[in-house]
Amino acid sequence: MTAHASAAGTWQLGDLAVNRLGYGAMRLTGNGMHGNSDGPPIDPAAAVRLLHTAFEHGVDHVDTAAFYFSPLRSANALIGRALAGWPGADRITVATKVGPGRTPDGEWYSMARPDQLRAQVEENLRQLGTDHLDLVNLRRNGPDVESVAEHFGVLADLRRAGLIRHLGLSNARPEHVHQARAIAPVVCVQNSYGLDRRLADENGTLDLCRELGIAFVPFFAISGPAREAAPAAERDARVTAVAAELDATPAQVRLAWTLHRGPHVLAIPGTSNPAHLAENLDAGALRLSPGQLARLDAPAG
Repeated sequence: MTAHASAAGTWQLGDLAVNRLGYGAMRLTGNGMHGNSDGPPIDPAAAVRLLHTAFEHGVDHVDTAAFYFSPLRSANALIGRALAGWPGADRITVATKVGPGRTPDGEWYSMARPDQLRAQVEENLRQLGTDHLDLVNLRRNGPDVESVAEHFGVLADLRRAGLIRHLGLSNARPEHVHQARAIAPVVCVQNSYGLDRRLADENGTLDLCRELGIAFVPFFAISGPAREAAPAAERDARVTAVAAELDATPAQVRLAWTLHRGPHVLAIPGTSNPAHLAENLDAGALRLSPGQLARLDAPAG
């Protein structure tokens, strides 16, 4: 079976209705954040077929960034190619990120100056082949970035100019949400979050988003090589046990747990493997019982 993305429910990103199960494009390029390798880049024709399969199964929220590129592939260019001529392309919401960046030769810089953000936005526009961006997340990169106000103000100006439809934040704490909301509406917060990584619970970001009606969009919700700390052994055993009960994989259980955190929680699992795409879609239809959730949430020890 391959479920439809709508099985996970829907949410409003501003005036854009999206299915809660989306797709993250980073793995298409074989080169991830800070130069970490995700394996060889996918063949362009295969990438377009994969994206079309996702669209056919209701995925209408795609996460990307101009800095998702390798010497051979650009995630934005692949998405633009997949959307070109696609029936209903105007119903696909593409979310991108600005803040960190890479030079043309691939060297990283941790955080753009405010006056560099327009160029980053324009680069996303060029690569995606569009005249406006549906959603731009300002990614706060580095512990020394205590205020997002100046950067977010630049993006708010670009939103008023019609280059951006909606704004969000990435790698943000509650104080950053308040800083940004004083300038312009915030429709989502995109943070690292998963069963073993719950900083958003500890610092109140998840609850704040729920209270404000803002989407919370976890990335790295499913453990992956070189992406997160290894799962806690005791909890991983519980995940495996629940997966066996549901005839599911541990990764599907972790993804389902994330979606069970609230109706405002979206998911953007990424893959370049069609079989894994099907697994992720089926995870959106997975329902965990209260007892299973309690077992997964119980502290270790």
